[in-house]
Amino acid sequence: PRPILDMSYSRHFLDFQGSSIPSFMKKLVVTKLSQNFREAVTLRQDFPVPLPGDGDLLVRNRFVGINASDINYSAGRYDASVKPPFDIGFEGVGDVVALGLSASADFTVGQAVAYLKAGSFAEYTVVPAKQAVPLPSVKPEFLTLMVSGATAYISLKELGELSEGKKVLVTAAAGGTGQFAVQLAKKAKCHVIGTCSSDEKGGFLKSIGCDHTINCKTENVESVLRKDYPEGVDVVYESVGGKMFDLALNSLATKGRLIVIGFIAGYQSPTGLQPIKAEFLPAKLLKKSASIRGFFLNHYLSEYKMALKHLLEMYERGDLVCEVDFGDMSPEGKFTGLESVFRAVDYMYMGKNVGKIVVELPHSVNSKL
Repeated sequence: PRPILDMSYSRHFLDFQGSSIPSFMKKLVVTKLSQNFREAVTLRQDFPVPLPGDGDLLVRNRFVGINASDINYSAGRYDASVKPPFDIGFEGVGDVVALGLSASADFTVGQAVAYLKAGSFAEYTVVPAKQAVPLPSVKPEFLTLMVSGATAYISLKELGELSEGKKVLVTAAAGGTGQFAVQLAKKAKCHVIGTCSSDEKGGFLKSIGCDHTINCKTENVESVLRKDYPEGVDVVYESVGGKMFDLALNSLATKGRLIVIGFIAGYQSPTGLQPIKAEFLPAKLLKKSASIRGFFLNHYLSEYKMALKHLLEMYERGDLVCEVDFGDMSPEGKFTGLESVFRAVDYMYMGKNVGKIVVELPHSVNSKL
C-alpha cells in the first residue's frame, strides 16, 4: 500500500493521517459485447487504482447496486459507438479516501457518499465531486434510491399525472424500482395494484401499502384485471415487456397512460426484445385516447438532484421503505465481493429478489475509516 500523502504522484491529494490505498485493485470490465453477462464481463485483479484530479473524489466502494440495464450496457445496446473494453456498474456507496484540491471545498476524506456513474463495479472509483451525493452514513439503503428510487419518482412525477383515486398498476412490483413505484403512488392517494411472482413477494407488497397483489405464476393477470377493474387502470408502471406489455396495454382505461421503464423479459435474448402485438397499437391507443411514454433516467438528469433530495428526506423520516436484497436466500448465499456480481445478475433474471439487489464489497484496507 502507498500512503495518500505522496506528493510525488499527485500534488492534489490531501492528507488523511493513517489511511493508505493499495496500488492495484479488482474491477469488472466489459471485454466483449454479449447479452450473456458472464461472457461479456471479465474480473480484472490487477487494475491500477485511479488517481483523482483536482475536482474529483476517490471513493472506496462499500456497496454497489445491480440493475437490469447492466445487461443492456454490457451487450452494447445503449451506445453502439462504445467499443470494449469499458467500465460497468452504474451506482455505488462508499467512503471518500482521497480527493483533489478543488473537491476539498465541499468534501472531506472519510465522508460517506453515493454516486451515479459508470464504473462502480470496482473497489475504487473516481467520481467528479459535483456528481457525488453526501450521505449521513454508508448504508446500502441509500443505494436503492440512486437509480431505482429516482426512476420511479421522476417518471411518475413527469409522466404519470397521478392524482387521488387513480388506479395504478405496477408490474414486477416487488423489484428494485417497483417497490418505490408502489409507495410513491400510494403517497399520491392512488389505488395500487402490483404484479409479482410469489406469495412471499405479495406479502412484502402488502406490507408497503399495495392494495391488490396479483401472483402472475398462480393467477391469470388479464382475467383478474378484467374482473376487478372492468373500467381499466389509469396508469401502468411497466418494466417487464413481452406478454406483460400487451396485457398492460389492453388493461388501460380511457385516457390511460402506460410508462415503459424497461422490458426485462427481453434483455437476455440476442435482439433484446420479445415480440409484442404492435400492429394493433394505433387502433388500441385511438380507441381509448391512451398513450405510451418511454422513460430513460439519463434524459431527466435535470430533475435528478431534486428527486434524490426528496427521496433521502422521506427515507430519513421513516416514510419510505428501501428494501435491500443481499442474496441471502440465493443458492450460494450473500453477495459479497466483486466476483459475486455475476451471481447477483443471474439472481435478478431468475426473478427471485425482493427489493433492490446490492453487493457488498468488504475491504481489509489498513485505514481508520
